[in-house]
Formats: sequence, C-alpha cells, structure tokens
Amino acid sequence: MNNIGLGCKDFTIAVYIGNKPNMLEYQQLSMISPVTSHEINTINQACGNGWRKVFNVYAKLLYTLDNKHFSYSSLAPTWQKYRDNYLLQPNSKTALVFSPPQLFQHKESLHIICGKTYAKHLLATNQLTANLFWLDDEFAIDKKQKLIVCPYFDYRQLSNIKIEKLACLLRELKET
Repeated sequence: MNNIGLGCKDFTIAVYIGNKPNMLEYQQLSMISPVTSHEINTINQACGNGWRKVFNVYAKLLYTLDNKHFSYSSLAPTWQKYRDNYLLQPNSKTALVFSPPQLFQHKESLHIICGKTYAKHLLATNQLTANLFWLDDEFAIDKKQKLIVCPYFDYRQLSNIKIEKLACLLRELKET
C-alpha cells in the first residue's frame, strides 16, 4: 500500500490526517504528490479556514523546531514564507498524508498523527500498530516507531504552547 497525500515522497516528517481537501483532484490521489508554489493558497481559497489552519500550524511547527536537528527555519525569514515557498513542495522532506501510516516504510522518519480521535480510529480498525504511551490527555508517543499523537492542527486545539511541546517531543525522537 502506498502513502497517499501531499508533499515529498522521501519525507523525514509526516503528518497523518483523517481527511483530505474537498476538491476533486485530491479524491483520486494514489501517491504522495508535491504541491506547486500556489497550491496551498488554492486549497485554502476553495476549502476554507479549516485547511488554512492545518497548513499554518504545520508551517509554524516546522519553523519552531530547533536548528540543531532541523533546518526548516533557515530556509525562510518567517513561517509564512516557509509555508508559501517550501512546505510540502518537491524536496521539502515534508508530507501531509491522507492514508493510514505505513511506519515500516519510513523507519527513520518522524510521524505525527493529527488528532486523538483519528489515532484511536486507526488503532480500533487495525490500520495502525503502535505501542502508544499517553503523556497526558492530548499527547502520546511511541519512541520505537518515532510516532507522536497530538491534537488536531487547529489553533484552538494545538495552541502555540502545544506547538512548542510537540517540537520538544520531535527533538527528543530525533535525538534517539
């Protein structure tokens, strides 16, 4: 089974999300496809504020990661410029995945499941095998598989403080 989504097929960080943009071109995806330079803005315009939040939170998270282990913030002067010019584009090493995680295919990558509800659905339907350790009511981690479950990528659910926490967890996984 192939990963299906947007971004770089050779990702080092993947965010798994339980829905996809409600546009015809994304319903028939069969692999991970990089976005074009204005595609994120096109999705935002067509699909509304929910997708804008997903892309913004993803860019803010990557931009928050420390430069010792991650180079995302060195590519652009702001997270907004990073989102517009690098996120999910060819060679970005980032992916937004709409299919269930295929962790065994990307053992060295960092994996983030977007939303506790989606993670529980994946576990309940046997689409994910993970040994999750719940750090609190919102974050879980499987260090062996380099997997984190976090709140959905929305400003209310994944606030700036929680983005910082997620960045710390990703740094810990990168160091192991």
